[in-house]
Amino acid sequence: MPRRLPAEWEPCDGVMMAWPHAETDWAPVLDAAQACAAAIAAAISPVARVLMLSPQPEDTRVALLAVGADPAALIIAAGEVGDTWCRDYGPLTVYEDGRPILLDCGFNGWGLKFPAALDNTATRRLAAAGYFAPIPLRSLGLILEGGSIESDGAGTILSTAACLLEANRNPSLSPAQIEHAVLDLFGASRLQLLQHGHLAGDDTDAHIDTLARLCPADSICYQSCSDADDEHFQSFAAMAEELAQLRTADDAPYRLLPLPWPGAFYAADGHRLPATYANFLVINGRVLVPSYGVASDAEACAVLAQAFPEHQIIAIDCRVLIEQHGSLHCMTMQLPLGTLPAPTVATEESA
Repeated sequence: MPRRLPAEWEPCDGVMMAWPHAETDWAPVLDAAQACAAAIAAAISPVARVLMLSPQPEDTRVALLAVGADPAALIIAAGEVGDTWCRDYGPLTVYEDGRPILLDCGFNGWGLKFPAALDNTATRRLAAAGYFAPIPLRSLGLILEGGSIESDGAGTILSTAACLLEANRNPSLSPAQIEHAVLDLFGASRLQLLQHGHLAGDDTDAHIDTLARLCPADSICYQSCSDADDEHFQSFAAMAEELAQLRTADDAPYRLLPLPWPGAFYAADGHRLPATYANFLVINGRVLVPSYGVASDAEACAVLAQAFPEHQIIAIDCRVLIEQHGSLHCMTMQLPLGTLPAPTVATEESA
């Protein structure tokens, strides 16, 4: 395959993150948000490097070291951050004939919902400051968020029609043109678009990484809803039926692993928050699972242990993250093998 988008469970050099700070929407819960970001980084650091973009590099380093992050794994890039959801503005990596290429897709604040100019430059700023390996960086006009696509690394892309075809992202392209562009960009042979599934409180128009995730051995872990009285019940049941109809490249059904329903969470003003177990991160033999302080946390970890039997499953309390309508996977972007230079980068060069 001349070009492909690797699966998340393939080996990686590191993970990109962005530090919550007082000039972001995290200000009212800043201590808790920083503690959660630090816990995620610390759990990554024994197995991969952490490229952390922060306007306060020294304070960030102190906070990460205080929770036991491996200092040799930390790369702190001094730079401005508009928001912390770098899954959607960090670089996507494809391999062309085995060589990595960074893709800098456009980011417009999830279909013009929020300001995005600063975060839309983050990948280019990091590249210009030398934080990535000396490999090609292609900046694209296509608006595409990392949270909106799942890849099995072998030619199948999973996404949702509600997000990928949403009118404010690529208004000059028809649905057919968008689908063709995605297939071509990732060298994929199949694009499977779910028509059902959406979390109340989600600003992304149903990112696939909040709903259903491709896993090894032709498996899909997906968020289920077991509460017949919950507003999500019918939509998630319809999504489960859709997933059951999907076929692998070998025309076999996928092995479906439903994740438990975490229950309803609400903000102080009463609006629903988008808690989901599907927003996990796979990184070099570990699976970091968002937890929410409820009994179903343990069951979610057990399901993911079935999907990744050789991995270490680590739960991280992400209740603060859903207050800003994201979770663990949204906070991270994996950097596959060959994307980071040898670990000699200056840790505070401005990006």
